[in-house]
Amino acid sequence: MPKMKTHRATKKRVSFTGTGKIKRNRMNRRHLLNVKTAKRKARLRRPTTVDKTMEATVKRMLPYG
Repeated sequence: MPKMKTHRATKKRVSFTGTGKIKRNRMNRRHLLNVKTAKRKARLRRPTTVDKTMEATVKRMLPYG
């Protein structure tokens, strides 16, 4: 059976933590920042983990991650 291909766009956007969780950056931090509060922008700076409902999908895209 041939090797599975890694989804390159996903590889550029997520990484794995030491415990195996998938870390990602948050959306809504590109433009229109003047209408967002400082508290909201600070929260958007911090990375978060992928939701458990999407974990299997992301892991399938990154077979060697």
